[in-house]
Amino acid sequence: MRKFKNSIHKLLNWEYWNTNVVYFPIFFYWIYLSIKARSLGFFNASNFRIKNGGFALESKKEIYNLIPKQYYPETLFFKADSTWDNLLSVLENATIDFPFIIKPDVGLQGLRVEKINSIGELKKYFKFIDYDFLIQECITYPQEIGLFYCRMPNENRGTITGIVHKEFLIVIGNGKNTIKELIEQNPRFALQLESLKRKFGEKLNTVLLNGEALNLVPFGNHVRGSKFTDVSHWINEKLTNTFNEVCLQIPDFYFGRLDIMFKSQEDLEQGKNFSIIELNGAGSEPTHIYDPKHSIFFAWKEIIRHYDILYKISTFNNKKGHSYLNMKQSRQLIIDNKKLTNHLKSIS
Repeated sequence: MRKFKNSIHKLLNWEYWNTNVVYFPIFFYWIYLSIKARSLGFFNASNFRIKNGGFALESKKEIYNLIPKQYYPETLFFKADSTWDNLLSVLENATIDFPFIIKPDVGLQGLRVEKINSIGELKKYFKFIDYDFLIQECITYPQEIGLFYCRMPNENRGTITGIVHKEFLIVIGNGKNTIKELIEQNPRFALQLESLKRKFGEKLNTVLLNGEALNLVPFGNHVRGSKFTDVSHWINEKLTNTFNEVCLQIPDFYFGRLDIMFKSQEDLEQGKNFSIIELNGAGSEPTHIYDPKHSIFFAWKEIIRHYDILYKISTFNNKKGHSYLNMKQSRQLIIDNKKLTNHLKSIS
C-alpha cells in the first residue's frame, strides 16, 4: 500500500517525474540554440575557467579555488588512492572536526554526499570510495537557498533570476510515533524511507520526545527529500548589489547557481553570516521551478528563459576566442556523465 501511495504521489506531482520526461519537450529548443551556435556544446564557453563551463563533470575543488576563501567552508581535497592512514593523518592536523560533510569532488544530484558524525561512520563511507573526494566543514546556519546569478561578460552588474528556499527533511516528535511512522505520515518524506532505513537502521524505531526535532538530511537537496519553495520575491536592489559584488570576485563566472547557507534574510542582504556551499555552472537548474505550487508549464518557461541567457553569454565569449565543445567532445561528455551517475547510484 505504501508503494502504491508513493507512486500516486509521484504521478500527480510533476516535480518527481523522471528528468528525461520533464526535459523532453524543451530538448528541441536546445537543439535550436545549438544549431544557431553551430555546436551542441556551446555551454563550454559560458564560465570558461570551469571545466565544461560547469555543465557536467566539473571539479568542485577547482571551483572552490576560484571563490575567495571567506565565502565558503574550509575544505580538504583527497585523491581517490588516499589511504585510511593518510586520511586520518590529514584530519588530525586540520581544524575540521566532527561532524563534517564528505562528498565526491566530481558529483551530481547529491549522490554520496553525507554528514559524518564519527570515525565509525567515516570508516563505513571510506570503504566505497574510488574517486577524488572532499571533506568540508559542516556549516550550522539554519537556512539554505539556491540563488541563480547571471551576468553578461561585457557588463559589471549581473542579475538574480530566481531564488529557491530549501526546507530540510526534519521530523518533529510527538512522544507517541516512531521516527519511521513520522516519516510515513509525510508523502514527501515517505519517498525517502528506503534510503533512510539504510542510513539510520534501527534508530528509525525510536520515539522522539514531544517537540523534539531530528534533521534526517542536513542539506537542501530535492532528490534527497527537501521541499523547495520559490522565494524569488526576496530579490531586491540590496540583495542584488551584495551578490553582484561577491560574484565579481569569482573570475569569469557569468552563469550559475550559488547554494548558500545563511543565518537570516536580513544578514543575507547585508552580506554577512552566510557561506557558499557549492557553485554550479552551466548545468545549473533554476530550482525555484520545483516549488509545488508551480506547474510544469511554468518550469518549461523558466528553463527556456535560462537557456536563452546561457546561449547569449556563451556566444559572446565564443566571439572573444573561448571554444565550444565539438560533436565528439559533447557526445563523450554525455557518456561519461551517465557512467558517473550510474556508478554513484550503485554505491549510494
